[in-house]
Amino acid sequence: MGLDTQGNRYRASIIIPVYRDWSNVGLLLNDLRGQARPDCQVILVNNDPAGQQAPKDLPDPGMHCQILACSAIGSYAARNAGARAAHGELLIFTDADCRPQPGWLDTYLKLAPHKLGLSAGPVFVDPGATPNNWAIFDTVRGMRQDVFVRHGYAVTANLAVPRRIFEQLSGFDAKRLSGGDAEFCRRAGRAGFRLTLLPDAVVFHPARNSWEELATKARRIKGGQVTVGSTTRRIMWGLRSLMLPLREMFAYVTCSYPLHWRLIACYVRLRLWIVEIKEIVSSFLFQGMAERR
Repeated sequence: MGLDTQGNRYRASIIIPVYRDWSNVGLLLNDLRGQARPDCQVILVNNDPAGQQAPKDLPDPGMHCQILACSAIGSYAARNAGARAAHGELLIFTDADCRPQPGWLDTYLKLAPHKLGLSAGPVFVDPGATPNNWAIFDTVRGMRQDVFVRHGYAVTANLAVPRRIFEQLSGFDAKRLSGGDAEFCRRAGRAGFRLTLLPDAVVFHPARNSWEELATKARRIKGGQVTVGSTTRRIMWGLRSLMLPLREMFAYVTCSYPLHWRLIACYVRLRLWIVEIKEIVSSFLFQGMAERR
């Protein structure tokens, strides 16, 4: 097991990047307290470049908890900083607004797949008691970790990586502001490390309930797709994104949610498609101007 400077040994380090979301962190730490283990640690990475301090009255997660600062922009840079400070053999990543469910930590620790490669658990989107149109869309869209894993990647809202593999692959691409989890998992796959889904390692994620949250995420993801990677890959993403998202909308129409939820999801998706088109145009114009300088 990993050994820190005080001689404490840890089987796992839970790494959580935080960007001005300390109220949700309090809920997460309360969830962790119910499954606390002395052989695990929690590392909160304050990713606020403005230097906003973590509150001093955060709940005790029942495990050693460390807060460190990372002024580099982006959650993947923050996760790398957390991994460098971690002393666990297994690095478990989740997000500040996630709610690990009972048995989450034990599932990662008692099952064997993480010794061979990467592991991921389901992420269930919680619409809340009275969801608005934006929360309905986010719930219908969901985070299909089972589908992601079949395609060779998983989201860092619920992902575990043995330290030795993380270090061998030099961690996440810190320059990425979006898509760094997929890029890392696929890089691990090319290196021969398997990604396994653990159905009992569940976290809940609150649905985004504002247009600005959805639009910001759409711009971030699309901007990452068309500004990072080879020229061919960026052009491919740009051309693909110009097409109407009919396949995605068909999945919404044929899912099991109430009909009005499915129709709302299709309407919101079309609005987000327009946001993505604008982001593509803006990104290619900006890159073109930068290349001419």
